[in-house]
Amino acid sequence: QVQFVESGGGLVQPGGSLRLSCAASGFTVEYYAMGWFRQAPGKEREGLLCIDRNDGTTYYTDSVKGRFTISRDNAMNRVYLQINNLKPEDTAVYYCATPYGSSCQRIRDFGSWGQGTQVTVSS
Repeated sequence: QVQFVESGGGLVQPGGSLRLSCAASGFTVEYYAMGWFRQAPGKEREGLLCIDRNDGTTYYTDSVKGRFTISRDNAMNRVYLQINNLKPEDTAVYYCATPYGSSCQRIRDFGSWGQGTQVTVSS
């Protein structure tokens, strides 16, 4: 069974940085596109960005360009999200997921949602 476990969140001040991790089991990250999403209180889940099988990045929202970087470590079977210059509006639960394909084009295909990791940005 495919399972993703997110970690690395926490409480940080505005302008700080975090590196989130997504550990996969029952699934080989190397062969698939992987994406990061977030859900803030009272809001719908929002697609952020995705890395395809060739390590190309697709951005689903302009708000993360220049601050969010997605990467993969195939040997560790993990996907990472580096977030710099965190803002209060980044406060949310962050999730990783896969479209079960090599491309990032179809955002509605993502699934295998885990519990997420909480990111709180506050002074």
